[in-house]
Amino acid sequence: MAAPPKPEEISHPPMDQLQGLEYCIDSNPAWGEAIALGFQHYILALGTAVMIPSFLVPLMGGDDGDKVRVVQTLLFVEGINTLLQTLFGTRLPTVIGGSWAFAVPIISIIHDSSLTRITDPHERFLGTMRAIQGALIVASSVQIILGYSQLWAICSRFFSPVGMVPVIALAGFGLFDRGFPQAGQCVEIGVPMFILFVIFSQYLKNFQFRQWPVMERFALIITITVIWAYAHLLTASGAYRHRPDATQRHCRTDKANLISTAPWLIFHLITFQMNVACIYLSNLQHCCLRHSIVFCRWGAPTFDAGHAFGMMAAVLVSLIESTGAYKAASRLASATPPPAHVLSRGIGWQGIGILFSGLFGTATGCTVSIENVGLLGSTRVGSRRVIQISAGFMIFFSILGKFGALFASIPFPIFAAVYCVLFGLVASVGLSFLQFTNMNSMRNLFIAGVSLFLGLSIPEYFREYTTAAFHGPSHTKAGWFNDFLNTIFLSSPTVAMMVAVFLDNTLDYKDSAKDRGMPWWVKFRTFKGDSRNEEFYTLPFNLNRFFPPS
Repeated sequence: MAAPPKPEEISHPPMDQLQGLEYCIDSNPAWGEAIALGFQHYILALGTAVMIPSFLVPLMGGDDGDKVRVVQTLLFVEGINTLLQTLFGTRLPTVIGGSWAFAVPIISIIHDSSLTRITDPHERFLGTMRAIQGALIVASSVQIILGYSQLWAICSRFFSPVGMVPVIALAGFGLFDRGFPQAGQCVEIGVPMFILFVIFSQYLKNFQFRQWPVMERFALIITITVIWAYAHLLTASGAYRHRPDATQRHCRTDKANLISTAPWLIFHLITFQMNVACIYLSNLQHCCLRHSIVFCRWGAPTFDAGHAFGMMAAVLVSLIESTGAYKAASRLASATPPPAHVLSRGIGWQGIGILFSGLFGTATGCTVSIENVGLLGSTRVGSRRVIQISAGFMIFFSILGKFGALFASIPFPIFAAVYCVLFGLVASVGLSFLQFTNMNSMRNLFIAGVSLFLGLSIPEYFREYTTAAFHGPSHTKAGWFNDFLNTIFLSSPTVAMMVAVFLDNTLDYKDSAKDRGMPWWVKFRTFKGDSRNEEFYTLPFNLNRFFPPS
């Protein structure tokens, strides 16, 4: 039998915090650099913020004007939720954006017979939006209760490094269909964007201007500017004039119709204050009927038990995906893993974010933006202040409708090309947690391999089945039950967590604590388990006096 390696032969010992970052969670770049980095995060967040309404609003019967109003509302709510999460939630540098996890129950609402029989498209759009709002408002209680009651903190006691690796890894790998399949919709701009971003962010990262690593910090915004100008040149030169409609929709820079239909100003803040006062003084429905500009701008929400129950599955999926994303963000911000209390606190605030999504009418719920987590690693800047500045840009440009619509008109294949890098980076962060486990253990190899494989394979089966049959594998007479199962099993991180956590806590778990990485993991379960937790996760304004860690 071979002798064990000597300590000096192990060149890469496990490390609690990721090294090599220029700025960690509580260190800040100069204000000018921080503002530029915040604007870069805002530009990246536009991809999902535009793509979700562009997909859902036409199905709901909405026109281009409705689409641009939903996009601006979604950006405004993203900014509010991001500020709340970075100030009072986990305090990690995470953007809280729109979520694709809500697509299944929302499409089910869109196809509800009571709505499809409405002949006027605009009235059908309004009715569908109100039904979605009501379902989101009710379903948000799941995360609010699990978070603020600390039930999710109790559940996290069953997590270990082995169990969390598939969840974090598939938070990135599970989005593979948002990468090159979307970039390939317009190869002539998607592929150059991918190549340029890799060259600028990796091969030219040591290029400096006045001792400032311009290429590494701002590779995203530089490459988007170059490829966007190139795409506009192709559009203006008539390169797509005789191409199919699908090609024009993905490649042209003037097909989104966002700029022409966007108003110059959208007074979110004034009406926000007015509606808060209205809700405080009256009931929700009466308030929505009187002041329907921001809260319930589409009318009073309608409530249906079946819709709400299906939406609860999406809220659970959002919770699990965000748990993995928070773990990844903590590593890319050079922080310790968030303690159970902090994680649960963040989930509670995320539930408040979903409630806001329902009240404002964003047409979807919210979750942690995986692409923005990946950008922390690409720029090597994990500063909390940068993300808070990006939230300010989201709010600002959601009010200045025309200017926000200008940036939102960037063709989606440009974003998809960047996702190929950033989603992969987040996935690799998940795999890095294997360093705290014994990967010479057949038990650990079995758990990691099976959960990773099923986390990819089961959702792919559900996607292929749905594409072929136009409904999910669960197709009973109970629509809410179908929505619940189809939503859960379409999420790679959710499937991976169910498999990994079950196997990890039932398969030889009593005799394998060291192999699972528990001696390292256990000190991060409680707020006072590690002295660094106070530095990273203490609430601002001395609020810990009133909300002490449990």
